[in-house]
Amino acid sequence: MADKVIPGRTSEEGKQLAFPSLQNDLIIRAAKGLPTERVPIWIMRQAGRYLPEFKELRAENEFFRVCRTPELACEVTLQPLRRFPLDAAIIFSDILVIPQAMGLEVLMVPGKGPTFPSPLNTPEDMSRMNLTPNVDETLGYVFDALYLTRHRLEGKVPLIGFSGAPWTLMAYMIEGGGSKTWSKAKTWLYKWPEASHKLLQATTDVIVEYLIKQVNAGAQLLQLFDTFAGELSEVVFNTFALPYILQIGERVKAVHPDIPFIVFPKGAHFAMAPFESSSFDAVSLDWTMDPQKVRQQLPSKTLQGNMDPCVLYAPQAVIEAEVERMLASFGTQKYIANLGHGLHPDHPVEHVGAFIAAVQSKSRQPL
Repeated sequence: MADKVIPGRTSEEGKQLAFPSLQNDLIIRAAKGLPTERVPIWIMRQAGRYLPEFKELRAENEFFRVCRTPELACEVTLQPLRRFPLDAAIIFSDILVIPQAMGLEVLMVPGKGPTFPSPLNTPEDMSRMNLTPNVDETLGYVFDALYLTRHRLEGKVPLIGFSGAPWTLMAYMIEGGGSKTWSKAKTWLYKWPEASHKLLQATTDVIVEYLIKQVNAGAQLLQLFDTFAGELSEVVFNTFALPYILQIGERVKAVHPDIPFIVFPKGAHFAMAPFESSSFDAVSLDWTMDPQKVRQQLPSKTLQGNMDPCVLYAPQAVIEAEVERMLASFGTQKYIANLGHGLHPDHPVEHVGAFIAAVQSKSRQPL
Protein backbone atom coordinates (compact mmCIF):
# COMPACT_ATOMS: atom_id res chain seq x y z
CA MET A 1 0.00 0.00 0.00
CA ALA A 2 2.90 2.36 0.66
CA ASP A 3 3.73 4.78 -2.12
CA LYS A 4 7.32 5.01 -0.99
CA VAL A 5 9.57 3.03 1.30
CA ILE A 6 12.31 4.81 3.19
CA PRO A 7 15.49 2.74 2.87
CA GLY A 8 17.85 2.32 5.77
CA ARG A 9 15.41 2.18 8.70
CA THR A 10 17.94 -0.27 10.08
CA SER A 11 21.61 -0.79 9.41
CA GLU A 12 22.96 -3.76 7.47
CA GLU A 13 23.42 -5.51 10.81
CA GLY A 14 19.71 -5.08 11.49
CA LYS A 15 20.20 -2.50 14.22
CA GLN A 16 18.18 0.71 14.33
CA LEU A 17 20.22 3.72 13.29
CA ALA A 18 20.88 6.22 16.07
CA PHE A 19 18.47 9.12 16.41
CA PRO A 20 19.53 12.68 17.30
CA SER A 21 19.70 13.48 21.02
CA LEU A 22 16.50 14.91 22.50
CA GLN A 23 16.76 18.60 23.46
CA ASN A 24 13.29 19.15 24.97
CA ASP A 25 12.03 16.36 27.22
CA LEU A 26 9.36 18.38 29.06
CA ILE A 27 6.44 16.28 27.90
CA ILE A 28 8.22 13.02 28.67
CA ARG A 29 9.01 14.19 32.19
CA ALA A 30 5.45 15.41 32.69
CA ALA A 31 3.97 12.15 31.43
CA LYS A 32 6.14 10.21 33.87
CA GLY A 33 5.12 12.46 36.75
CA LEU A 34 8.55 14.09 37.07
CA PRO A 35 9.00 17.82 37.89
CA THR A 36 8.82 20.31 35.01
CA GLU A 37 9.75 23.99 34.93
CA ARG A 38 6.59 24.75 32.95
CA VAL A 39 3.61 22.88 31.55
CA PRO A 40 4.34 21.18 28.20
CA ILE A 41 1.80 21.58 25.41
CA TRP A 42 0.86 19.83 22.21
CA ILE A 43 -2.53 19.93 20.47
CA MET A 44 -4.59 17.15 18.99
CA ARG A 45 -4.80 17.66 15.21
CA GLN A 46 -2.02 20.25 15.42
CA ALA A 47 -1.00 19.06 11.95
CA GLY A 48 -4.09 19.58 9.88
CA ARG A 49 -6.72 21.52 8.03
CA TYR A 50 -6.50 24.84 9.91
CA LEU A 51 -3.01 25.44 8.44
CA PRO A 52 -2.84 27.08 4.98
CA GLU A 53 0.27 25.06 4.13
CA PHE A 54 -1.58 21.84 4.89
CA LYS A 55 -4.50 22.87 2.68
CA GLU A 56 -2.04 23.61 -0.12
CA LEU A 57 -0.44 20.19 0.17
CA ARG A 58 -3.80 18.43 0.39
CA ALA A 59 -5.05 20.20 -2.71
CA GLU A 60 -2.62 18.06 -4.70
CA ASN A 61 -2.75 14.86 -2.64
CA GLU A 62 -5.59 12.59 -1.54
CA PHE A 63 -5.79 12.24 2.25
CA PHE A 64 -4.66 8.62 2.57
CA ARG A 65 -1.94 9.19 -0.01
CA VAL A 66 -0.46 11.71 2.41
CA CYS A 67 -0.65 9.11 5.17
CA ARG A 68 0.96 6.43 3.00
CA THR A 69 3.77 8.58 1.63
CA PRO A 70 6.45 9.00 4.31
CA GLU A 71 7.87 12.19 2.82
CA LEU A 72 4.43 13.82 2.79
CA ALA A 73 3.44 12.54 6.23
CA CYS A 74 6.73 13.84 7.59
CA GLU A 75 6.25 17.25 5.98
CA VAL A 76 2.74 17.62 7.44
CA THR A 77 3.94 16.50 10.87
CA LEU A 78 6.62 19.20 10.86
CA GLN A 79 4.40 22.05 9.58
CA PRO A 80 3.01 23.17 12.96
CA LEU A 81 6.50 22.94 14.52
CA ARG A 82 7.69 25.59 12.08
CA ARG A 83 4.95 27.96 13.23
CA PHE A 84 4.69 27.27 16.95
CA PRO A 85 7.05 26.36 19.83
CA LEU A 86 5.15 23.15 20.59
CA ASP A 87 6.63 20.61 22.99
CA ALA A 88 5.90 17.55 20.85
CA ALA A 89 5.19 16.47 17.31
CA ILE A 90 2.55 13.84 16.52
CA ILE A 91 2.98 11.75 13.41
CA PHE A 92 0.46 12.55 10.69
CA SER A 93 -1.68 9.49 10.14
CA ASP A 94 -5.23 8.35 10.89
CA ILE A 95 -6.79 5.87 13.28
CA LEU A 96 -8.54 4.18 10.34
CA VAL A 97 -5.34 2.81 8.83
CA ILE A 98 -5.95 -0.23 11.06
CA PRO A 99 -9.29 -1.18 9.46
CA GLN A 100 -7.54 -0.71 6.13
CA ALA A 101 -4.77 -3.06 7.23
CA MET A 102 -7.45 -5.57 8.21
CA GLY A 103 -8.86 -5.57 4.70
CA LEU A 104 -11.64 -2.97 4.78
CA GLU A 105 -11.74 -0.13 2.27
CA VAL A 106 -11.81 3.35 3.81
CA LEU A 107 -12.18 6.53 1.79
CA MET A 108 -11.92 10.14 2.93
CA VAL A 109 -14.84 11.74 1.11
CA PRO A 110 -14.76 15.56 0.79
CA GLY A 111 -17.56 17.12 2.82
CA LYS A 112 -18.45 13.80 4.44
CA GLY A 113 -15.34 12.45 6.13
CA PRO A 114 -14.24 8.84 6.54
CA THR A 115 -16.44 6.39 4.65
CA PHE A 116 -16.47 2.60 4.45
CA PRO A 117 -18.10 1.61 1.12
CA SER A 118 -18.74 -1.91 2.48
CA PRO A 119 -19.10 -1.79 6.28
CA LEU A 120 -19.70 -4.81 8.48
CA ASN A 121 -23.45 -5.44 8.60
CA THR A 122 -23.46 -8.85 10.30
CA PRO A 123 -20.81 -11.09 11.85
CA GLU A 124 -20.67 -13.04 8.57
CA ASP A 125 -19.08 -9.96 6.99
CA MET A 126 -16.01 -10.49 9.15
CA SER A 127 -15.06 -13.20 6.64
CA ARG A 128 -14.11 -10.34 4.30
CA MET A 129 -11.49 -9.17 6.80
CA ASN A 130 -7.97 -10.29 7.52
CA LEU A 131 -8.05 -10.55 11.30
CA THR A 132 -4.32 -11.30 11.47
CA PRO A 133 -2.68 -8.98 8.94
CA ASN A 134 1.07 -8.65 8.47
CA VAL A 135 1.55 -5.35 10.27
CA ASP A 136 4.92 -4.62 8.65
CA GLU A 137 3.50 -5.10 5.15
CA THR A 138 0.23 -3.26 5.68
CA LEU A 139 1.38 -0.43 7.96
CA GLY A 140 5.08 -0.18 7.19
CA TYR A 141 4.53 3.27 5.68
CA VAL A 142 3.67 4.58 9.16
CA PHE A 143 6.90 3.17 10.56
CA ASP A 144 8.85 4.71 7.68
CA ALA A 145 7.21 8.08 8.33
CA LEU A 146 8.06 7.87 12.03
CA TYR A 147 11.66 7.00 11.35
CA LEU A 148 12.06 9.79 8.80
CA THR A 149 10.32 12.37 10.99
CA ARG A 150 12.31 11.42 14.10
CA HIS A 151 15.49 12.23 12.18
CA ARG A 152 14.10 15.39 10.57
CA LEU A 153 13.06 16.71 13.99
CA GLU A 154 16.76 16.70 14.90
CA GLY A 155 15.90 16.10 18.54
CA LYS A 156 14.01 19.39 18.97
CA VAL A 157 10.94 17.76 20.54
CA PRO A 158 9.66 14.20 21.09
CA LEU A 159 7.56 12.40 18.49
CA ILE A 160 4.18 10.95 19.42
CA GLY A 161 2.74 7.81 17.84
CA PHE A 162 -0.89 6.79 18.24
CA SER A 163 -3.73 4.43 17.50
CA GLY A 164 -7.47 4.32 17.81
CA ALA A 165 -8.87 2.03 20.51
CA PRO A 166 -10.74 -1.17 19.61
CA TRP A 167 -14.30 0.01 20.36
CA THR A 168 -13.87 3.23 18.39
CA LEU A 169 -12.43 1.36 15.41
CA MET A 170 -15.16 -1.28 15.60
CA ALA A 171 -17.81 1.46 15.64
CA TYR A 172 -16.44 2.91 12.41
CA MET A 173 -16.19 -0.52 10.77
CA ILE A 174 -19.87 -1.21 11.41
CA GLU A 175 -21.41 2.23 10.96
CA GLY A 176 -19.41 2.88 7.80
CA GLY A 177 -18.61 6.43 8.88
CA GLY A 178 -19.70 8.97 11.44
CA SER A 179 -23.03 8.67 13.24
CA LYS A 180 -25.24 10.57 15.68
CA THR A 181 -26.45 7.44 17.47
CA TRP A 182 -23.91 4.67 16.70
CA SER A 183 -26.95 2.40 16.75
CA LYS A 184 -25.60 -0.15 14.27
CA ALA A 185 -22.36 -0.62 16.18
CA LYS A 186 -24.04 -0.72 19.58
CA THR A 187 -26.58 -3.24 18.25
CA TRP A 188 -23.69 -5.66 17.65
CA LEU A 189 -22.71 -5.47 21.32
CA TYR A 190 -26.20 -6.53 22.43
CA LYS A 191 -27.17 -8.83 19.55
CA TRP A 192 -23.85 -10.51 18.74
CA PRO A 193 -21.64 -10.23 21.85
CA GLU A 194 -19.42 -13.20 20.95
CA ALA A 195 -18.70 -11.84 17.48
CA SER A 196 -18.12 -8.41 18.98
CA HIS A 197 -15.51 -9.79 21.37
CA LYS A 198 -13.86 -11.68 18.51
CA LEU A 199 -13.57 -8.50 16.45
CA LEU A 200 -12.42 -6.43 19.43
CA GLN A 201 -9.73 -8.96 20.37
CA ALA A 202 -8.46 -9.24 16.81
CA THR A 203 -8.29 -5.46 16.56
CA THR A 204 -6.53 -5.31 19.93
CA ASP A 205 -3.87 -7.74 18.73
CA VAL A 206 -3.19 -5.59 15.66
CA ILE A 207 -3.07 -2.39 17.73
CA VAL A 208 -0.57 -3.88 20.18
CA GLU A 209 1.84 -4.93 17.45
CA TYR A 210 1.29 -1.63 15.63
CA LEU A 211 2.15 0.48 18.69
CA ILE A 212 5.15 -1.62 19.67
CA LYS A 213 6.53 -1.22 16.17
CA GLN A 214 5.82 2.52 16.20
CA VAL A 215 8.18 2.78 19.16
CA ASN A 216 10.72 0.60 17.36
CA ALA A 217 10.53 3.04 14.42
CA GLY A 218 11.05 6.16 16.51
CA ALA A 219 7.93 7.13 18.50
CA GLN A 220 8.86 8.50 21.94
CA LEU A 221 5.36 8.71 23.41
CA LEU A 222 2.10 6.96 22.55
CA GLN A 223 -1.56 7.91 22.76
CA LEU A 224 -4.58 5.61 22.49
CA PHE A 225 -7.73 7.41 21.29
CA ASP A 226 -11.08 5.96 22.36
CA THR A 227 -13.07 8.75 20.77
CA PHE A 228 -16.45 7.09 21.19
CA ALA A 229 -15.98 5.79 24.75
CA GLY A 230 -18.68 8.12 26.01
CA GLU A 231 -21.27 6.60 23.66
CA LEU A 232 -21.43 3.52 25.91
CA SER A 233 -23.02 3.00 29.31
CA GLU A 234 -20.68 2.21 32.16
CA VAL A 235 -21.64 -1.48 32.13
CA VAL A 236 -21.18 -1.81 28.38
CA PHE A 237 -17.92 0.16 28.44
CA ASN A 238 -16.59 -2.09 31.19
CA THR A 239 -17.51 -5.15 29.12
CA PHE A 240 -16.58 -4.21 25.57
CA ALA A 241 -14.09 -1.34 25.77
CA LEU A 242 -12.16 -1.14 29.02
CA PRO A 243 -10.74 -4.71 29.06
CA TYR A 244 -9.18 -4.23 25.64
CA ILE A 245 -7.82 -0.78 26.48
CA LEU A 246 -6.18 -2.14 29.63
CA GLN A 247 -4.83 -5.12 27.71
CA ILE A 248 -3.20 -2.80 25.15
CA GLY A 249 -1.55 -0.80 27.92
CA GLU A 250 -0.21 -3.91 29.62
CA ARG A 251 1.08 -5.60 26.47
CA VAL A 252 2.75 -2.52 25.01
CA LYS A 253 4.36 -1.61 28.33
CA ALA A 254 5.64 -5.18 28.73
CA VAL A 255 7.79 -4.58 25.65
CA HIS A 256 8.49 -0.85 26.06
CA PRO A 257 8.20 -0.11 29.81
CA ASP A 258 9.89 3.30 29.58
CA ILE A 259 7.70 4.77 26.81
CA PRO A 260 5.09 7.17 28.21
CA PHE A 261 1.59 6.03 27.24
CA ILE A 262 -1.48 8.31 27.29
CA VAL A 263 -5.07 7.07 27.05
CA PHE A 264 -7.98 9.27 25.93
CA PRO A 265 -11.40 7.77 26.79
CA LYS A 266 -13.40 10.73 25.50
CA GLY A 267 -16.66 11.37 27.30
CA ALA A 268 -16.29 8.44 29.70
CA HIS A 269 -16.62 10.26 33.02
CA PHE A 270 -17.47 6.95 34.68
CA ALA A 271 -14.30 5.25 33.45
CA MET A 272 -11.60 7.18 35.28
CA ALA A 273 -11.04 5.10 38.44
CA PRO A 274 -9.84 1.90 36.71
CA PHE A 275 -6.95 3.78 35.09
CA GLU A 276 -5.30 4.42 38.47
CA SER A 277 -4.06 0.82 38.54
CA SER A 278 -3.50 0.58 34.78
CA SER A 279 -0.27 0.56 32.80
CA PHE A 280 -0.96 3.99 31.33
CA ASP A 281 1.13 6.92 32.52
CA ALA A 282 -1.38 9.64 31.68
CA VAL A 283 -5.09 10.12 31.04
CA SER A 284 -6.40 12.76 28.65
CA LEU A 285 -9.64 14.55 29.57
CA ASP A 286 -12.23 16.18 27.37
CA TRP A 287 -13.63 19.62 28.25
CA THR A 288 -16.69 18.24 30.08
CA MET A 289 -14.56 16.65 32.81
CA ASP A 290 -13.53 18.31 36.08
CA PRO A 291 -9.74 17.93 36.48
CA GLN A 292 -9.87 18.27 40.27
CA LYS A 293 -12.38 15.42 40.58
CA VAL A 294 -10.32 13.26 38.24
CA ARG A 295 -7.16 14.04 40.24
CA GLN A 296 -8.87 12.55 43.28
CA GLN A 297 -9.52 9.33 41.35
CA LEU A 298 -6.11 9.21 39.64
CA PRO A 299 -3.60 10.56 42.19
CA SER A 300 -0.63 8.74 40.64
CA LYS A 301 -1.34 9.64 37.02
CA THR A 302 -0.47 12.62 34.88
CA LEU A 303 -3.49 14.38 33.35
CA GLN A 304 -3.80 15.94 29.90
CA GLY A 305 -6.30 18.35 28.40
CA ASN A 306 -8.84 19.79 28.39
CA MET A 307 -9.77 23.19 26.94
CA ASP A 308 -12.93 23.30 24.87
CA PRO A 309 -11.72 23.74 21.28
CA CYS A 310 -14.38 26.41 20.77
CA VAL A 311 -12.51 28.73 23.13
CA LEU A 312 -10.07 29.26 20.26
CA TYR A 313 -12.73 31.22 18.36
CA ALA A 314 -12.74 33.83 21.14
CA PRO A 315 -10.52 36.93 21.45
CA GLN A 316 -7.01 36.50 22.80
CA ALA A 317 -7.94 37.91 26.21
CA VAL A 318 -10.60 35.21 26.62
CA ILE A 319 -8.15 32.51 25.56
CA GLU A 320 -5.64 33.73 28.14
CA ALA A 321 -8.27 33.82 30.87
CA GLU A 322 -9.38 30.28 30.04
CA VAL A 323 -5.75 29.10 30.14
CA GLU A 324 -5.37 30.61 33.61
CA ARG A 325 -8.55 28.85 34.76
CA MET A 326 -7.35 25.57 33.25
CA LEU A 327 -3.93 25.82 34.92
CA ALA A 328 -5.55 26.60 38.26
CA SER A 329 -7.74 23.52 37.93
CA PHE A 330 -5.07 21.06 36.79
CA GLY A 331 -2.06 22.51 38.59
CA THR A 332 1.28 22.85 36.85
CA GLN A 333 2.84 19.48 37.69
CA LYS A 334 1.93 16.04 36.34
CA TYR A 335 0.06 17.90 33.64
CA ILE A 336 0.20 18.19 29.83
CA ALA A 337 -1.80 21.03 28.31
CA ASN A 338 -3.98 20.24 25.32
CA LEU A 339 -7.49 20.72 24.03
CA GLY A 340 -10.33 18.43 25.05
CA HIS A 341 -10.36 17.12 21.47
CA GLY A 342 -8.85 18.14 18.14
CA LEU A 343 -8.46 21.48 16.38
CA HIS A 344 -11.22 22.46 13.95
CA PRO A 345 -10.56 23.26 10.27
CA ASP A 346 -11.71 26.88 10.71
CA HIS A 347 -9.73 27.71 13.84
CA PRO A 348 -7.77 30.96 13.36
CA VAL A 349 -4.07 30.15 13.21
CA GLU A 350 -3.15 33.13 15.37
CA HIS A 351 -5.53 31.95 18.11
CA VAL A 352 -3.78 28.60 18.20
CA GLY A 353 -0.55 30.49 18.71
CA ALA A 354 -2.12 32.55 21.49
CA PHE A 355 -3.20 29.37 23.29
CA ILE A 356 0.30 27.92 23.14
CA ALA A 357 1.94 31.17 24.24
CA ALA A 358 -0.45 31.58 27.17
CA VAL A 359 0.20 28.08 28.49
CA GLN A 360 3.94 28.47 28.23
CA SER A 361 4.14 31.94 29.78
CA LYS A 362 1.60 31.46 32.56
CA SER A 363 2.81 28.07 33.76
CA ARG A 364 6.51 28.80 34.07
CA GLN A 365 7.95 28.37 37.55
CA PRO A 366 11.33 27.59 39.16
CA LEU A 367 12.01 24.00 40.09
